Amino acid sequence: MKKLNLTIAASLFALALSGNLSAQDLATDNHTVTISIPEVALVDIEPSATKNITLGFTAPTEAGNPILPSAANTTLWLNYSSIKSVADPTRNISVTMNAVIPGVDLQVTAAAPTGAGAGTLGTSAGLLTLSAANQTIISGIGSAYTGNGANNGHNLTYALAAGSGPGGVAAYADLQATATVAATVTYTISDN
Repeated sequence: MKKLNLTIAASLFALALSGNLSAQDLATDNHTVTISIPEVALVDIEPSATKNITLGFTAPTEAGNPILPSAANTTLWLNYSSIKSVADPTRNISVTMNAVIPGVDLQVTAAAPTGAGAGTLGTSAGLLTLSAANQTIISGIGSAYTGNGANNGHNLTYALAAGSGPGGVAAYADLQATATVAATVTYTISDN
């Protein structure tokens, strides 16, 4: 009887072991990895600590000569980061100015992108005369980043009406003496 009990116990043990063997690993296995990529649309002007600039005119010292505009300012850089959505293949950056300065045109040019960026960087529209209307200054931005800070992205050149009228003034007859006029220039990144 002891032998029979031992045989039955050994058989049950073997049966239990064979049941566990069928649950062994196979030659392949898999699992799911979920990846999330956020949509990104960021723009800024660098260097941020000194992004306010001053342009002006110099009065003539000889009667009969016009006022002369100050030299162009090239100290600012336009940086952006973009991860586009599936629905919108590219983005643009537009620019506006909130103030009208009688007789004076403020112009801006964005250079081709340089620096530490990568991806589908945008293309400059060239020279623009700023106004209250949205104007596209950079187009065709895909998933890209320009790099952060000065010497990355698009170098901005600001100039007062480059020679469209006498003395570099858009409409000389409209000029009015004023201590200062502060105009806000706004850059906005958006889907097409």
